[in-house]
Amino acid sequence: MQFMEALPISLLLLIFSLLSIAEGGGSIGVNYGRIANNLPSATKVVQLLKSQGLDRVKAYDTDPAVLKALSGSGIRVTVNLPNELLYSAARRQSFAYSWVLRNVVAYHPSTAIEAIAVGNEVFVDAHNTTRYLIPALYNIQEALVKYKLHEDIKLSSPIALSALQNSYPSSDGTFRPDLIEPVFKPMLEFLRKTRSKLMVNVYPFFAYESNADVIPLDYALSRENPGVVDAGNGLHYFSLFDAQIDAVFAAMSALKYEDVGIIVSETGWPSKGDSNEHGASLENAASYTGNIVRRVLTGGGTPLRPNENLTVFLFALFNENKKVGPTSERNFGLFYPNEKKVYEVPFTLEGLKSYREIQPPGTSGKQRVSTSTGSGETWCVAKMDAGKDKLQEGLDYACGEGGADCHPIQPGSTCFDPNTLEAHASYAFNSYYQKKGRGIGTCFFGGASYIATQHPKYGKCEFPTGY
Repeated sequence: MQFMEALPISLLLLIFSLLSIAEGGGSIGVNYGRIANNLPSATKVVQLLKSQGLDRVKAYDTDPAVLKALSGSGIRVTVNLPNELLYSAARRQSFAYSWVLRNVVAYHPSTAIEAIAVGNEVFVDAHNTTRYLIPALYNIQEALVKYKLHEDIKLSSPIALSALQNSYPSSDGTFRPDLIEPVFKPMLEFLRKTRSKLMVNVYPFFAYESNADVIPLDYALSRENPGVVDAGNGLHYFSLFDAQIDAVFAAMSALKYEDVGIIVSETGWPSKGDSNEHGASLENAASYTGNIVRRVLTGGGTPLRPNENLTVFLFALFNENKKVGPTSERNFGLFYPNEKKVYEVPFTLEGLKSYREIQPPGTSGKQRVSTSTGSGETWCVAKMDAGKDKLQEGLDYACGEGGADCHPIQPGSTCFDPNTLEAHASYAFNSYYQKKGRGIGTCFFGGASYIATQHPKYGKCEFPTGY
């Protein structure tokens, strides 16, 4: 092996750390719902978002006060065309032109609108608006083209997991048969053509709340747990969140749309609920949110799509006191209306460095979560599509200045075979990552690696989990 030209290790570590923060992980945003009568002004909300390092927000309308307040903030915005306007947007191109002109062109780019959610969970809308979704998407897209915004602003439509016919095991994920031909095939074709992603609302809470006798709480909360093996593909899941996303990926793959990505447009856990809402508590909400933030920001995809970083919008910014339904509906907020945190969870990589999960009752003295990049065992492995140059540079650094134990991949040693750049880089990357205590930014290597939750193995070569 040829090693990189010697640079001070402190400088190299700084470079890798900065690159990891800038490019290595996914992105966390927040949903800004406003079904309440006691929320702070939009101006104060923007100040709150900035103070928390939240640089993405998703709204459920195009309220002028909100869009004006976000102007010049640098916060990227997803706006919504509500379900009640789908009929008009679908039937009249002139309406689509006018809506985009008034609600998007009037504010962008000072307000950095990056996406429009056309409808929201349309398939469960009591007003039966499903038939209008596809023509509305095309008409709004045509309006973006007219105003030359189609390269800057993407369209999608958030779906609920109830749009799936099967979601367990993940490998058996399929869409409802009644939605495939009229909706999903044309929508996924639209997303492919416009290089957009499918928005999906993912709620492990609802699955757990209805099946608390079957689903382990730690698995639902993405805490350390033994995991679940998908009998269909052999993949090992340690998180219901990942399993639910992969069920959607599997459903898309079944329709031959493997190239369409996913944005998690909503996910959250309530801090309070009724007596029959199993799992709704402040401790569980803090645990789930903290684990999701860590899992997203430190990079890597799901077991089925390990190289695909995620953009995830937490639900929701505030507790909303006018929402109807069970108590949990009014307690998904990260903040109270007075802008105080409901529970202490960071939203940035920097904040994660000092974050400790709230200990659930009965676990005093047992530290479940450290400042490492994962809850439970994780490994750092090479991205197969990173390219030879990036892999070689990362390998040279790990085995040289990085101080990884690369003796097992030398000729004649246990992990020399398979004698491929990818296999050797994976071993070296993981050795470095484990030696550094799986710390933030230690699994990046210029974008050539990702964090895996399944124990990698090449033949007789076992990857270490710690030193």
